Amino acid sequence: MNAKIEQLISNIEKVILGKRYVIERVICAMLAEGHVLIEDVPGVGKTLLTETLAKSVSGSFSRIQFTPDLMPSDVIGYTSIDINTGKSEYRPGAAMCNFLLADEINRTSPKVQSALLEAMEEKQISVDGITHKLPVPFMTLATQNPIETYGTYHLPEAQLDRFLMRLSVGYPDRAAEMAMLDIMPQTAEVSAVMSLEELMSLRAAVKNVSVTEQVKAYILSIVAATRNNPQIVKLGASPRASIALYKAAQAMALMNDRTYVTPDDVKAVAVPVLAHRIILASGQQMFNTPEQLVIKILNDTVVPV
Repeated sequence: MNAKIEQLISNIEKVILGKRYVIERVICAMLAEGHVLIEDVPGVGKTLLTETLAKSVSGSFSRIQFTPDLMPSDVIGYTSIDINTGKSEYRPGAAMCNFLLADEINRTSPKVQSALLEAMEEKQISVDGITHKLPVPFMTLATQNPIETYGTYHLPEAQLDRFLMRLSVGYPDRAAEMAMLDIMPQTAEVSAVMSLEELMSLRAAVKNVSVTEQVKAYILSIVAATRNNPQIVKLGASPRASIALYKAAQAMALMNDRTYVTPDDVKAVAVPVLAHRIILASGQQMFNTPEQLVIKILNDTVVPV
């Protein structure tokens, strides 16, 4: 693996134990300039992962708890009048940062959820007709609890499609949880191992990772397979999914210290990139989750040599 990326992963693993797969995918999404939805039960380290990532790359971090009474201005900011000068002044919201943790995003109203859309897609926010650029880089990591859904607002497909990946942290294994009992009372300190300038340099390098025509065709074959069976799939992956899989595969290749994408890079990110963009048909009994469908597609799609 790329030495700088390995150093970053090792730094995060000081506090997030036994979750290298998740850490690698979050870093992959960061390098691909994407956003991540972390869907899991409380207490598995979703917030800690986001905060540790921000500290490790010297980025500013902001957390906002999404509640039913939250207002869009809490996220994107608002304009107020300075009583001394009489001029309007922009007051930044929580989104004015490098890494935004949108905690329990499905517990706030659709109006607040939609306030994030422009920030996530355009890297800017508009308040009272004035556009404000967000800091560079900007990444949203949203969390939601899939168990307690009473009183929540389901994320619409249009907003789910804005997330490059959906991940689940999961419970740690016994050895990792045993190690947590030793380090958590002292709270392991994490220092920055990468500057924002180095991160931006890595992002620029991702765009220069080459992808052959055969690998592009492989990506399109995987995405097309999610659309071609109406008995199983109600909604397949969109063209945005093809672009997301392409970018994520480039980032994974760079992480593996290569200047070209292989089919293994595509396979490594296909499930977290595609599964949340697929809706299974009601009544079908072949697959319990979209993740199972994507794995089946990966097994059935011919890999270019």
